[in-house]
Amino acid sequence: MSLGDVAGLIAAIAFVALVGFLALPLFRLSQVFDEARTTVKEITDHTVPVLDETATTVATTNAQLVKVDAMTTSAAEISQNLSALTALVSATVGGPLIKVAAFSYGVREALGGLAAKVKG
Repeated sequence: MSLGDVAGLIAAIAFVALVGFLALPLFRLSQVFDEARTTVKEITDHTVPVLDETATTVATTNAQLVKVDAMTTSAAEISQNLSALTALVSATVGGPLIKVAAFSYGVREALGGLAAKVKG
């Protein structure tokens, strides 16, 4: 064997050692990727039902909010109608009631003055 053959043999052995040395991290990296793939699949399997349930909950909540909106609108209309009715009753009854109160005050004053003259 010549010196070149020995150098080639040493280089080949070094190359095989280098490949073996680099193969181990690559093998471990492939295991990490396999675990990551498995984890992502499990997360997806658990997340999809939760998302479906959330979508159903949101749809149900939206339907309930539509009902609440209808009730709120009705309550606002009732409040407006009650306010209008109060204003109407106040205008209808309030004017004559003020006149009756003024008349009764006048009668009391007149009778009070008359009673004072009779006593006095």
